[in-house]
Amino acid sequence: MTTLEISSPSSFSSWPADYHTHTYLCRHAEYTPLDYSRAAAEKGIPEIACTDHIPFPNDPAPSIRMALDEFDLYLSLVREAQAQGPCPVLLGVEADYRRDLVDGYIQQLLDRTDFDLVLGSLHTGPFWDLMPDDPTATPEFVEQMWRTYFLRMADLADARLFDVCSHFDIVKRNGCRPSEKVLAEIVPPALDAVAQAGMAIEINTSGLEHAAAECYPSMQILAWMQERSIPITFGSDAHAPSQVGRHFEPAADLVKSAGYTTRASFRKRICRQVSL
Repeated sequence: MTTLEISSPSSFSSWPADYHTHTYLCRHAEYTPLDYSRAAAEKGIPEIACTDHIPFPNDPAPSIRMALDEFDLYLSLVREAQAQGPCPVLLGVEADYRRDLVDGYIQQLLDRTDFDLVLGSLHTGPFWDLMPDDPTATPEFVEQMWRTYFLRMADLADARLFDVCSHFDIVKRNGCRPSEKVLAEIVPPALDAVAQAGMAIEINTSGLEHAAAECYPSMQILAWMQERSIPITFGSDAHAPSQVGRHFEPAADLVKSAGYTTRASFRKRICRQVSL
């Protein structure tokens, strides 16, 4: 990922761009990219990215992602939104990290078209299903779950395939958390890997509507990110057009309190910094 410094364009809105949205092709979301563009324009969002989950090979009945034979349809729907939508639409994808797919498949899929940005995320593994009242949710198990998650997040960064880390600490989704001491041990090495890879991390506002009750990532992680000069993007993780830009105002206040004055803007996988 190449990073360029530019001044904020004169047309830039006071709202951040929304770089994490999902369409009906994900099977757990609704509507089309054009619908999202229209909703974003009504809210004053300066631009959005469509970021449906990549298809997996040999997956005849996907539950949260498009099938492989729907990939071209996805591209055509985004192009339709780019041509007809009132809000600029970037071509993105959420490339779910799987170690067994890194060598070959994910890169080949990304090479099939000219993406504007690629989100990297972890969805394979029981990292957000565990409930605090589950008998297995012992402090020891929760700690091990978090350790495994952030080791894999470092692996994701080391793969050098992605531009932005999605919902960086989503492992807290249902409220299971380790001690602050453990966090201080396991999170910084993952952030170091992200910084070395030249990636950004999104401020994912969907966590405000989950049991986590805060954005992904937390304020503490934001502070560690800022120390490492890791760029940020904003993502609603919208699964319906009505969710575009949700909670962006408190999220913008949060990142400013952590010392951020710019956000990352993408075109053709080139990152530019624009003023918040």
